[in-house]
Amino acid sequence: MIAKLDAHLHVWTLARGDYTWLTPDLSEIYKDFSINDAWPEAEQAGVQRFILVQAAASAAETDFLLSLAAADKRVAGVVGWVDFQSETAADEVRRGAAQEGLVGVRPMIADRPDPRWILQDDITPALKAMSESGLVFDGHARPDLISVMTTLAQRYPDLSIVVNHAGKPPIASGDLNDWRADIKALSTCPNVSTKLSGLPTEAGDRTDDVSIGSVVEHIADCFGHERVLWGSDWPVLTMAASYADWAAQSERLIKRHFAGHEASVWRTNAERIYLKNSGGQLGQA
Repeated sequence: MIAKLDAHLHVWTLARGDYTWLTPDLSEIYKDFSINDAWPEAEQAGVQRFILVQAAASAAETDFLLSLAAADKRVAGVVGWVDFQSETAADEVRRGAAQEGLVGVRPMIADRPDPRWILQDDITPALKAMSESGLVFDGHARPDLISVMTTLAQRYPDLSIVVNHAGKPPIASGDLNDWRADIKALSTCPNVSTKLSGLPTEAGDRTDDVSIGSVVEHIADCFGHERVLWGSDWPVLTMAASYADWAAQSERLIKRHFAGHEASVWRTNAERIYLKNSGGQLGQA
């Protein structure tokens, strides 16, 4: 079995109090989740390490995730958060880049009323610092943000961008034409990669291999095998599928659409993109 790295896992403790989006209406995931909760199914699927991704727009949560990383060898790195509109944003990015364990930053752009927020002039210093530091920019996903990511990638060609969840294709509706065109345009930017993560959550009743497989096929055609990373988006994933079921479906689809390059999608692309400055190859502390 290929040793795997899950490039998109969340953990949270509700008592921390800064998960503003996480309300009792989301009853399936309105509770605490730890790495150990995911571990039995992840380990069975061959996952050995995780990238923890922020779920709160606070520096305190990033510190919380980094503390977990420092104590748990299963954590390969942390994608944290920085206030990009702060007057000290560039300095905060540079300080973050010097912290052991921080491999990327994810501003929660999908939660902003203006989809082009990330392109505002006052955010330029933070983005320039990201480009210079080598930290990965994780692109919070939504279909209408894909073209924004294209503009961002073109403005900052030295910025490594990883688009979450393949841009959240509207699989449930079956209307993928705009998504396909926008993803194709985005893929022409060599500094952009994407995660195969969280797709069952976007699928509604279309969770079969044909429906989700058509998305995976298009991603493979556009990005090739060197710019695609696998992730679970657990525990948000559990609103649509179990960790084990998504890992098993991914095994089938990655084998079909990335034949001969399965290890790249499952592990080595994430190591190259996220862990390039940390020496964090799989199996190391």
